[in-house]
Amino acid sequence: MQPVDFTTLMALCQSLETDWVPARCETVVQLDTTTLALGLRTAARRGWLTIAWHPQAARLHLGDAPPKGQDTFTFSQQIKHQINQLALVAIAPVAPWERAIDLQFGPRPGDPPQWHLYVEVMGKYSNVILANAQNQIVTAAHQVSDQQSRVRPIQTGDPYVLPPAMLNTLPSLQESQASWQERVTLVPTTLKKMLMQSYGGLSSSLVRSLLASARLAPDQPADSLTQADWDRLFGVWQRWLTALEKREFSPGWAEGGYTVLDWEGVAPVADVHTLLNDYYRHELNLQQFERLKNQIQQRLKGVLDKLRQKAHTFEQRLDQSARADAHRQRADLLMAYSHQWQPGMTQMTVDDFETEQPVAIAIDPDKTAIQQAQRLYKQHQKLKRAKDAVAPLLAEVQAELAYLEQVEAALSQTPTYGEPADLEALIDIRHELIQQGYMVTPDHRPSDRKASDEGFRQFHTPDGLPVLVGRNNRQNDLLISTVATDYDLWFHTQEIPGSHVLLRLGAGQAASDRDLAYVADLAAYYSRARQSDQVPVVYTQPRHVYKPKGARPGMVIYKQETVIWGQPRRVEPQQTAQNPITTRE
Repeated sequence: MQPVDFTTLMALCQSLETDWVPARCETVVQLDTTTLALGLRTAARRGWLTIAWHPQAARLHLGDAPPKGQDTFTFSQQIKHQINQLALVAIAPVAPWERAIDLQFGPRPGDPPQWHLYVEVMGKYSNVILANAQNQIVTAAHQVSDQQSRVRPIQTGDPYVLPPAMLNTLPSLQESQASWQERVTLVPTTLKKMLMQSYGGLSSSLVRSLLASARLAPDQPADSLTQADWDRLFGVWQRWLTALEKREFSPGWAEGGYTVLDWEGVAPVADVHTLLNDYYRHELNLQQFERLKNQIQQRLKGVLDKLRQKAHTFEQRLDQSARADAHRQRADLLMAYSHQWQPGMTQMTVDDFETEQPVAIAIDPDKTAIQQAQRLYKQHQKLKRAKDAVAPLLAEVQAELAYLEQVEAALSQTPTYGEPADLEALIDIRHELIQQGYMVTPDHRPSDRKASDEGFRQFHTPDGLPVLVGRNNRQNDLLISTVATDYDLWFHTQEIPGSHVLLRLGAGQAASDRDLAYVADLAAYYSRARQSDQVPVVYTQPRHVYKPKGARPGMVIYKQETVIWGQPRRVEPQQTAQNPITTRE
């Protein structure tokens, strides 16, 4: 993940100073353990300033409005208590070339600041610190004790101290090319390492963009450069420093990330805030998606393995119980032919009652035929009782397996992160597993999103009819309980875990054969049988689909169904990449 470097921070400060100073702080909300949102209002606009001290995504930019919900974080309440309804009167770096910004708050523009909100964007050492007019620390996102850092402890009541000064030489627009080239080539290695080691204030992404603009490779050795190459690189270096001095920035998408400099090949965007908001939202969503997916997969695998082993054990016991009648038949034969028993016999051969074929029955030499028969009767009763006890237990385990395999199928349908709806679907699955008791997470907060906010997968049949596909059990239930009308058709793979699929139809509309085949293909594709050539799919009207009382999420029964064969391989990859839609009322 690309970090916010000094150049990007200066571009953000320049934009905020131009458009958002002065601005009144109307509220402070903490979104999570590493992100604050300050509600700002100017005479012309209202916006939310995102401040994050995330180890990989520390940043400062205007962002989306926070979701509605109760803020239970102490840190945000402390800040809100001090700066709420005060004016943001100034934004300034705390020192030259430092990635630390001082947001100053006062009663009104022109008044001396009463509070300083220091935002330190320094990777894993990032922090947000609130200090009063005397520069005394009131609260901090990370308290740092003397034992943790002798260089710079951060404790409530201590004076705010600037971060340690950089030891490397700082870039300067006045430095000559001869001095610059001599400094860079002092310890010959690759170009990227030489620049990073020679000067402070540089980031890896910035150096890569400088070298790319000079048409040089980061791993290129110094002795391979001609003087023309050095001249070109120094020209790019000067362009960068000139942009910093004049505060002229051009935010845009670059290869592998973003930039705020006007390099060749950059795709420009409206402003630096939109650029950073989109980039870090995507990167953090991707990071959270991978973490949640691995967490859920591991938990599902552990539970499914145990359930399958339990089902196998129950099936073995039922197989043994199936031999109960055989024990009773042998006991009957022994009782009928007990007069043929002789002391010391280990086996009796008698004629079967039904087949009249000879049957050999083993006998304990220490027991009589009647005693052996009584033992077989007892075994018959024991196995019969076991069958009556195990059968419902096996049915319960099989129902639980069917449910979790449905969850597993929903999880497998989104192998990678592509859009925010993918992450939301994964969060729904996690919440569901917590509610069902399969996962325990202390930070769990129930989702309060409604059906109108759902991002179902959307498709259109060859004749243009809309199709909705559920991403998880929550959406599957909503398709039947909230979205479906009496005119629609509901599709699902027959006795195979998969998504619920809804073909939307209006009054008097009828689906053609090719539309039915298309939707059947989708139902087969979004199921556990995706790799099969042909998959049985059932469809019926939603009024014939029922959710039994006490059923788990996503589990339904249906009747008056029609079976149709779906071919998942006919679903083209581009058909699965469409944007979600909002459900119609």
